[in-house]
Amino acid sequence: MAETNGPNTPQPTLRDVAERAEVSAMTVSRVLRDDPKVLPATAARVRAAVAALGYRRNEVARSLRLGSGTGLVGVVVTNLANPFYSRLALGVDSVLAEHGLKTVIGNTGQDPDAERSLVEDLVARRVDGIIAVPAEADQRHLAAAATEGVPVVVASRPPGGFHADCVLVDDYGGARAATERLLDAGHRRVGFLGSPPAVYTGTERLRGFTDALSAAGLPVDAALVRLGQQQADEAAVAAAGLLALADPPTALFCSNNRNTIGAFRAVRDAGTPTALAGFDDFELADALGLPLTLVAYDTDELGREAGRLLISRIREGGTRRKARRTVIPTRLVHYGPPTPRAP
Repeated sequence: MAETNGPNTPQPTLRDVAERAEVSAMTVSRVLRDDPKVLPATAARVRAAVAALGYRRNEVARSLRLGSGTGLVGVVVTNLANPFYSRLALGVDSVLAEHGLKTVIGNTGQDPDAERSLVEDLVARRVDGIIAVPAEADQRHLAAAATEGVPVVVASRPPGGFHADCVLVDDYGGARAATERLLDAGHRRVGFLGSPPAVYTGTERLRGFTDALSAAGLPVDAALVRLGQQQADEAAVAAAGLLALADPPTALFCSNNRNTIGAFRAVRDAGTPTALAGFDDFELADALGLPLTLVAYDTDELGREAGRLLISRIREGGTRRKARRTVIPTRLVHYGPPTPRAP
């Protein structure tokens, strides 16, 4: 006998059906659309779960999906507390709005499981497309979304294991140029503050940093490298640890704005003449008072280009076309007094 819902019982969701049938929300959506590619046994299990829970589709939303679409695009980012992602989302939204589309923003907190669940939910809700900043290299859930016919654009990191349009920043070139600026000022002990090792942008920026040292004939001192800081307070602790070494670095390169802000606080508190360079410009960087070299680029344009790539894919429908890759250039900007030279 099917389970019934009382008047005060919350209506079952698509995710409830997925959990009962022990499949993904994406698979439930496919069964409800009578996708012939779903195995008969799996489809039967899903339909049994639908009947048991008394699940009912939102027919108004369904009629919109069968017509011109939902008019919604999912934007999946890793850390909304970081201004980089809010600027990227604004760039995306400015392009999509011109085409009558609206964005739905989801934050994963750099958690791959949360990202997979969010993407499955977006696909189940039949968004018209997804723009994602992946948390890690394993992107099978995004590949599955693309297979389901949902256009996918990957931003800030390249697609992993499937073909998709992407828009990147020149992470390697920007990091190498900023490190070379520190080396040109005579610094030979340069510390590095970076993202978790699994993050593509952090890996590329570390590669630019190490290649700049190698080109100058300098070894990479592992004692001067700190990885994994995602928030400014974590970066401040890591930077303070470097500055407290018996032979501390005379300069620090920071792979993103959170690390730069944390390093700034540590240098200010320590009162040392440590030179600072970092990736990502940020608000009020010019008001900090300490010399600061930053790798700058147009974050809004990163989002706008991701939006343009997605609109192009949506217009093409199911037409296959070679995946496109766009790289946003960087430039160095300097705030405050000149970069202090090495003692």
